Amino acid sequence: MEQLLHYVWKHKMLPLASLATTDGREVEVIDPGLHNRNAGPDFFNAKVRIGGTLWVGNVELHLRSADWYAHGHDRDPHYNNVVLHVVSQADADVLTQDGKYLPQMVLQVPPQVKEHYEELLHADRYPPCYKVVGQLSSLLVHSWMAALQTERLEQKTQAISRRAELAQGSWEDAFFQTLARNYGFGINGEAFEQWAQGIPLSAVGKHRDDLFQVEAFFMGQAGLLSIESIPQRHRDDALQDGYFARLRNEYLYLRHKFQLQPMDYAAWRFLRLRPQNFPHIRISQLATLYHERRLSLSTLLECQSVEQLRLLMTTHVTPYWETHYGFGAESAKSSKRLSKASADLLIINTAIPMLFAVGRHRHKEELCDRAFDLLEQMKAERNHIITMWQECGLPVKSAGDSQALIQLKREYCDRKECLRCRFGYEYLRIK
Repeated sequence: MEQLLHYVWKHKMLPLASLATTDGREVEVIDPGLHNRNAGPDFFNAKVRIGGTLWVGNVELHLRSADWYAHGHDRDPHYNNVVLHVVSQADADVLTQDGKYLPQMVLQVPPQVKEHYEELLHADRYPPCYKVVGQLSSLLVHSWMAALQTERLEQKTQAISRRAELAQGSWEDAFFQTLARNYGFGINGEAFEQWAQGIPLSAVGKHRDDLFQVEAFFMGQAGLLSIESIPQRHRDDALQDGYFARLRNEYLYLRHKFQLQPMDYAAWRFLRLRPQNFPHIRISQLATLYHERRLSLSTLLECQSVEQLRLLMTTHVTPYWETHYGFGAESAKSSKRLSKASADLLIINTAIPMLFAVGRHRHKEELCDRAFDLLEQMKAERNHIITMWQECGLPVKSAGDSQALIQLKREYCDRKECLRCRFGYEYLRIK
């Protein structure tokens, strides 16, 4: 409940009656200060008038006065510049480390705010603020969605930057790993990123002109060229069709040449996975992309439109996989081209974040602006998260909107961070 007290102070949801310290001095809150989420006082640089004297300094909030001592603030010099202690219950005088008595003010959370907050926390319907969503002004919705969209791109930028850092500053490797992760389409995302981290692009690049060798390299490093990786029911067929043996022999040569270490095939998930999403199919598509020299950061940065990005991302499997979903597992013949829907997801989750991340890294605002423009040009994603917001009356017109709502659910709704959400703020204000 202390978090809610912080919220009331931050947004000046103060009672209409006069405020006063516990010793009877009148208090006027001019500026609640800047909310501090790190170590130190709760609010920096607040402006309060106490008994006619203007004070500029920090403010600390607790449910009970005694919490000042429980948290050790009386022994911490960082709290010596606190000018006001705000509490729900004043049960003790408080002293700073340098021996000063702090003025204290009792502040209660308004009953309707507390009631609405409890509703948000315990709502059994998603989103919990559905009562107000359809009534929000377009200006408020647009500004919050824009902020969420930027926040999501910033979050993805941090992940891409970490990959580049782990790859000794190689943004080419970071692009490859980001694309690979998203080729897992959720279920195998972690496994694909692990696989990509084990692909030395400088080594495989020496064989880029030979698609068969690229596929052997990729399949082998995925652990899919071990006999044990093939289900028992398909093992005999795989050994007889010849392609598995050829790839395996080629990989053994490459493994010896480059001192490679394959990943454990057990990392791949197949349960409840559609055949077109099997790792074999996705890896063959990536091998084709790489062989055709479309897996290149410079090529990506040259793309100006959604259509150019679709052409860049759209790919197909090698001939063997046109009639197989796994080694020895035959299927009806199909090119198994990456679908438009899948290509669009890769654009949203890989291409656009890469443009934004590189733009930030190189201080090129035109790349960041292009990322936002491309999101607005693309249609909104279709999933249960977006459907639920639409049912509440929220318009979802573009991929920028759908990315914002995914960020809202994962970083705010799922974590019950309603006090940091602008929709939640409006819910707490309803009468």
